[in-house]
Amino acid sequence: MKNLFLLLIIATGSICISCNNSGGMSATAKKNLEVNEAIMKAYEAGDFSKMGDYIAADAVDHGSDKGYDVKGLDSIVADMKRYRAMMPDMKSSNTRSLADDEYVFTWATISGNMNGKPMTMSSIDVSKFKDGKAVEHWIYMDPKDMMAMMPPPPGSADTTRMK
Repeated sequence: MKNLFLLLIIATGSICISCNNSGGMSATAKKNLEVNEAIMKAYEAGDFSKMGDYIAADAVDHGSDKGYDVKGLDSIVADMKRYRAMMPDMKSSNTRSLADDEYVFTWATISGNMNGKPMTMSSIDVSKFKDGKAVEHWIYMDPKDMMAMMPPPPGSADTTRMK
């Protein structure tokens, strides 16, 4: 009888503990998601003045189109400005974002005119956070979208890109 009573107490305690667990994201994860969204909104608006509030001074962007890491806030912002100049009317819509205490994953669709030609691309952005600021960033794009951004080879009659 004592074992049954003990088992009942443990079961009841477990249920109470699980009911009191609010679940969902932690406060840190929510903050990371908010900062990630603020970066994207500022980028879309072409307002780079507060990027230092969201991105660490020693951050690294692993998603450069140059094939190497872009290191440091100033270099990252310069790259952002260059991309923004290529697509000044850029709009972003998030399909889904997931966050934890260290990373934010965003599945997004970007559209606008790139170098004067209409374009839409899908990507997964992964941002790592520490102390409320982005410290690393990676981007993974749909291969067909990446190919559409590339100019046709010299002398080719390829007119299907950038459509």
